[in-house]
Amino acid sequence: MVWMQLFTPANIVAALLTLIPYLAVALFPTAVAARIRALPLWAQLTSPVLLCIPYVLVACSAGVFHWQWLDLYAALPVAIAILLWQASYIDTGQCGNWRDFLVLAVLGLSIDLRWFEAAWPQHLAIFNKILLLDAGIYGFVLIRQLDGTGFDLRLRLKDLGIGLREVFFYIPIALPLGLGLGFLHAHRVWPGLGSIAAAWLFTFFFVAVPEELFFRGWLQNLLEKRMGRYGALFLTACLFGLAHFNKRTTSFNWRYVLLAALAGIFYGRAWRQQRRVGASAVTHATADAIWSLWLR
Repeated sequence: MVWMQLFTPANIVAALLTLIPYLAVALFPTAVAARIRALPLWAQLTSPVLLCIPYVLVACSAGVFHWQWLDLYAALPVAIAILLWQASYIDTGQCGNWRDFLVLAVLGLSIDLRWFEAAWPQHLAIFNKILLLDAGIYGFVLIRQLDGTGFDLRLRLKDLGIGLREVFFYIPIALPLGLGLGFLHAHRVWPGLGSIAAAWLFTFFFVAVPEELFFRGWLQNLLEKRMGRYGALFLTACLFGLAHFNKRTTSFNWRYVLLAALAGIFYGRAWRQQRRVGASAVTHATADAIWSLWLR
């Protein structure tokens, strides 16, 4: 019954409208960027208001619509576009302007602290995460035109090779540490190949890519120009670890923070080799899938 309530026509249309911007830029970056840049400036900066439509569809269908949430999902993406348009003119060297870091702070904290999840029906808060991701993609990739992001999900064999290599480097360190800390728990059950593939694909598109784009494609990318490769790698890894402080607990989960920060080093290494989110997302999705299927 719950699943029937989730897969309503309104929710399906909303899901498509939410995923289309994300996947269009990831798979056809040049074509989408050209279409956006062909628009008048006012249209470029106000087009993200359309991101409020999925909220309207889902909330009205579930009977939880509130005007203040509509105002938020209409105004925030536009504000992000305007701030990053200003940053593109002020910070032509792309060394990171306060506007960049303000946008990253708002996006990161709102997702990590679940500021806006009350707007959504139960089990549908993932809409919030992907809509905010869409707003960030529009601002950083299409308006700011941040170099070196590497948001291209047309995976190459090299992406797979780099991504899997970093998993093999990470596991021999994380496995004994996680088992010793009592964070990891080995399971003897072997799930079917369908379950393994489904877990990996879901994690890749809805966990790994959004987080890798945020932490590596945007944050580590900007920090490198201020702190250098190693400083940016380790600071981003620490912030990535801290973003997991409230996962699976109501208190500060220091074990999760430690293991996630360690993972962040290998994710960051995978991204920076070719500056491609796809490579680090392979590392991230594989590590998370192994954890969720055999070690959680």
